[in-house]
Amino acid sequence: MINIVLFGKPGAGKGTQAEFLKGKYNLTHLSTGDIFRYNIKNNTELGQLAKTFMDKGDLVPDEVTIQMLQSEVDRNPQSAGFLFDGFPRTLAQAAALDAFLESKNQSITATVALEADDNILVQRLLERGKTSGRPDDQDEEKIRNRYDEYNLKTAPLMHYYKDQGKFHSVDGIGSIEEITQRLSNVIDNL
Repeated sequence: MINIVLFGKPGAGKGTQAEFLKGKYNLTHLSTGDIFRYNIKNNTELGQLAKTFMDKGDLVPDEVTIQMLQSEVDRNPQSAGFLFDGFPRTLAQAAALDAFLESKNQSITATVALEADDNILVQRLLERGKTSGRPDDQDEEKIRNRYDEYNLKTAPLMHYYKDQGKFHSVDGIGSIEEITQRLSNVIDNL
């Protein structure tokens, strides 16, 4: 079983590459954003609980997010592994994910970070913002703020996974095919 955590700043191409990786390696793609939307839309117990925090403008507590992820893992027993996208975002979440996977006799196989220069990514997002309609992709100051937050929160996670020998960095600049090949090289050599 392969369990991969995919890191990358907004615009680094995580979504594009996740589509490829899940198909090639028969992984179940677990995006926390998608999981939140699914649970809220379907009015699940966890969705209702998450919505109470979101409606107040608060972050959903780790334990609720982790319960949602656990539920998704349990719903996909046939999967050859999982691709975690947008989770973990904190050391506490990483430790909770490790503990949960350990209870299933599994572990994180690797974390892969798509690395790219901020200036290039800003331009990508500004272009995406023209068609996506997302206001946070249309304002350079908001984009750079998202990068500052990413750097602040993910730096400790990179060290956490480096200490376990599970961190891999991949150049996220180039054609989709070139980046896909770089990711495949890392995964195929795990």
